[in-house]
Amino acid sequence: MVFETNAWKVLLLVGLLATIVMSLCWSAPRRSVARSDLYGLVLAGVCLYAVGGLALFLHHRALAGLVFAGGIVICALAVWLSRGVDAEDPPPDDERPADDPTPPGPDGLPELDWDQFEVAFRAYAARERAGSA
Repeated sequence: MVFETNAWKVLLLVGLLATIVMSLCWSAPRRSVARSDLYGLVLAGVCLYAVGGLALFLHHRALAGLVFAGGIVICALAVWLSRGVDAEDPPPDDERPADDPTPPGPDGLPELDWDQFEVAFRAYAARERAGSA
C-alpha cells in the first residue's frame, strides 16, 4: 500500500534522472540554437521553479512536484540544445585533423622543402602586388 502511493514519485525520479543523463550523453544537435532562445528556456525553467516553490509554500505538494519536474525537463532541454554547433565553428579538439608531420631530417629537425616554399612564396607575393596596385 505504501509503495502504491509512492510509485509515481519513484517513476518521476527515474524519468527525471533519465532526462538529465540523456541531455548530457546524447549527441549534440546538428545546428546551434540562438543564445536568446536558450536564455528564454532557462528563464521558463526558473519561472517554473518559482511557481513550484509557491505551490509548495501553499501545501500543494503533488502540484509542486510536477511543476518542479517541468522546470527540470525544460532546463535539461536547454542544456542539450546548448551543445549544438554551427558549420562555421571550429571542430572540437578530438575531431581536428592531425597535420601530417614533416619527416625529420638527419639532425632530427623537420626538413623544409625549399622548392615548395619558394613556389608558395612567389604566389603570395604576386597576390600582394596585385592587391596593392
